[in-house]
Amino acid sequence: MSENKNQFVLPGDTISGSYEPAQNVILNDNRLLSTAIGFCEINDNEANVSPLTGFYIPRSDDLVIGKIKSHTSMVWEIDINSYHVGILPAFDIFGKDYNPSKHDLSSKLNVGDLVAIRIVSGDTARDPLVTISGENLGKIDSGELVKISPAKISYLISKHGSMIQTIESSTDTSITIGQNGLIVLKSESGSNLDKIIKVFKMLDSTTDDSNMDEKIQKILDENN
Repeated sequence: MSENKNQFVLPGDTISGSYEPAQNVILNDNRLLSTAIGFCEINDNEANVSPLTGFYIPRSDDLVIGKIKSHTSMVWEIDINSYHVGILPAFDIFGKDYNPSKHDLSSKLNVGDLVAIRIVSGDTARDPLVTISGENLGKIDSGELVKISPAKISYLISKHGSMIQTIESSTDTSITIGQNGLIVLKSESGSNLDKIIKVFKMLDSTTDDSNMDEKIQKILDENN
């Protein structure tokens, strides 16, 4: 079970509740304390604080957007806006019969290509294994790439994704959200893209998320 508290915290702030300390959270005298500036989330009874700024920390099963950085004869290395790179094995695309002497990785994915991928195993000690096997995963051929703090993604995808649904329906735009802070927008209208980018910039620069729904709706209601 996953719950999002959307609580903005500073280093030393107390996190209420009986949870296990996880990312950027410590237990001190039976109190949970944040060690970073960011937003508190509760995931599977663990208290996490996602930093307001900084790189993405990979977690298993996260959907992220990355850019092909390089490849060897066996794997692609993918920039996922993290201290780590995503490792995509060749057999994930070519299958178990992959043969480096017969198959050319660049024929499928080349340096600079954008991809929607899923984290298979998140481990802060090593580069995470990723996959493009699954619905809505794979190479992204078109769209506008936008980057915001990974800590703000939780706001967009909370409430069963209602905020993203509102933005998509209001602007006739398809939005693919990576939990690493990278977002791809697809729209026939340049003015609608400008509105959404304005929304994301506002969200990214705001530390107080009170009345955020109203602020976003006001931008969406602006005349073109």
